[in-house]
Amino acid sequence: MAWFRKEKKRLVGQKREVPPDVWKKCDGCGEIIYREKLNENKGVCIRCGYHFRIGPDEYAQLLLDNALEEEYDAELQSVDPLRFVGPTPYAERYQRAMSKGGRKEAVLTGGGHVDGLSVKFGVMDFGFIGGSMGSVVGEKIARVAERALAEENPLIIVSASGGARMMEGVLSLMQMAKTSSALGRMHKSRLPYISVLTHPTTGGVTASFAMLGDVIIAEPGALVGFAGPRVIEQTIGQELPEGFQRAEFLLEHGMVDIVVPRPQLKLTVSRLLQHMVG
Repeated sequence: MAWFRKEKKRLVGQKREVPPDVWKKCDGCGEIIYREKLNENKGVCIRCGYHFRIGPDEYAQLLLDNALEEEYDAELQSVDPLRFVGPTPYAERYQRAMSKGGRKEAVLTGGGHVDGLSVKFGVMDFGFIGGSMGSVVGEKIARVAERALAEENPLIIVSASGGARMMEGVLSLMQMAKTSSALGRMHKSRLPYISVLTHPTTGGVTASFAMLGDVIIAEPGALVGFAGPRVIEQTIGQELPEGFQRAEFLLEHGMVDIVVPRPQLKLTVSRLLQHMVG
């Protein structure tokens, strides 16, 4: 009889949609990682230690006590000196990079503190035209070095770059000399300069300020070199050894001083500065 039968009720619920940015696949081990856990570990895979790329603001928060307390030369931007056209006009690509990241150039510079010690700080933005070094990037690096010299502060620069900005031709190559000269004056004044190499640091940046640190630190697995491995193999006609141009290979061959996992970067930099400043 109908009144003795218990009707089955169907629970109709709304389908829960998971936002696509909640999870991230590790490029090192293939593990699917909860993004919040990844952020807590400073962008480092908790399973294999693979270092994901993070932005300049994240590095400022990671290495400085209160992030960047004062930004320098934020208004400087390129004026397309060569009127470069190419497949995509430089002016168009530059405007797109500015609108995407909200920053006017591929480097962020300013002042802050590391465990209470006043420092000058620079960090490159690989998301801005591959962190390429044009006239403005070179100028900002030189200026932050000059500020460090004037105020007798240590300097920390975090590099991530594809090299010189070809759309500015020889003007971009001149920045190698400009930045090296400014750092040379710091060296003569015995002011510490710590260079942190992240993935990737290549081309004219490697051939200038990135490799001039009193101490050169690299993140694990970072690609560091002037020309790419493929170009070198084609040039010399020989197969390169395994791990060539990676941070660990460079450490073994004396090109960098220490390889430091990102979560330990601030502690390492702080101890180095305490020792160097005395």
